Amino acid sequence: MAQSDWRQTLQRGVVIPAHPLALTANRRLDERRQRALSRYYLAAGAGGLAVGVHTTQFAIRDPQVGLYEPVLAIAAEEMQRADDAGSSRSLVRIAGICGETPQAVAEAEAAARRGYHAGLLSYTSLKHANEDALIDYTRRIADVLPIVGFYLQPAVGGRVLSYRFWRSFAEIDGAVAIKVACFNRYQTIDVVRAIADSGRDDIALYTGNDDNIVLDLVTPYTFPAGAGSVTRRFVGGLLGHWAVWTKAAVELLNHCQQIAAEPQSANADTLRLAVEVTDCNAAVFDAANAFAGCIAGVHEILRRQGLLDGTWCLDPTESLGPGQAAELDRVHAAYPHLIDDAFVAENRDQWLSG
Repeated sequence: MAQSDWRQTLQRGVVIPAHPLALTANRRLDERRQRALSRYYLAAGAGGLAVGVHTTQFAIRDPQVGLYEPVLAIAAEEMQRADDAGSSRSLVRIAGICGETPQAVAEAEAAARRGYHAGLLSYTSLKHANEDALIDYTRRIADVLPIVGFYLQPAVGGRVLSYRFWRSFAEIDGAVAIKVACFNRYQTIDVVRAIADSGRDDIALYTGNDDNIVLDLVTPYTFPAGAGSVTRRFVGGLLGHWAVWTKAAVELLNHCQQIAAEPQSANADTLRLAVEVTDCNAAVFDAANAFAGCIAGVHEILRRQGLLDGTWCLDPTESLGPGQAAELDRVHAAYPHLIDDAFVAENRDQWLSG
């Protein structure tokens, strides 16, 4: 695929699920179900996959686990299979990148070898580095692989990053997108304003704000610029939430993009939809228990649909939070238009075979 193809897909805006990890009961990789998940997302209309990210579990990098490259390879093979079958879209391949510089460079090199287009760069391993050091770090990784910046909320290991940081980030040639997952309106505006002020219109903004998905996607962010103004928008989402009910997520993004194209079409129904999606996310991500069951919640939905065999995580202590299963029952019944059970039931056996 030509570089311009995946960049055009990224800038147009697509659904990019954060890919989970399929495990057996003894916490070994379940390759058949790992492939089935990738096939599900691509059949549902996802525009790419993000692999080796938080939803895939950072422990895949532990030497005794050793699953980072295997899961990247499986997803890359399934995306290539979709491309070879004549996919109507140029799939975007994003690999999670983290760790101190030597580890991050090695991961970027491994992802590049597997045909990944960009790396979603986590700063969680550099919590005590100042912002100038983080920019130097980002430049070093961007020399190996184009970079998707990642603004992660402090509640789950992220840190506050200033307007100045994101303005400097925009000066990195290899910066291609930003996933904004700070769960904070002030900080979200800092990012968008920094990119608007930079003059770059080729850095795609993707929401990771699980508490504000719909409103991120339909809101124009407009700032003064000279004698006029400049408007930037979130074009898509790179979300763990979209690792479940993905067919419905694709329909949701299409709906939000139509509203963005015709702002006068936004109405009270748009606001209601925003609340419904956030309510679903609260159940899936276990917001009531400070997100302790966020990965297990994703697994539980996929287990109920028959795509996973269980909710097992690499960390045996990681499981559904108190009351989370009941919350999943509640939102499943309350919002059938945000669920894709019928689509999965119709195609699941095909994805699990072969």
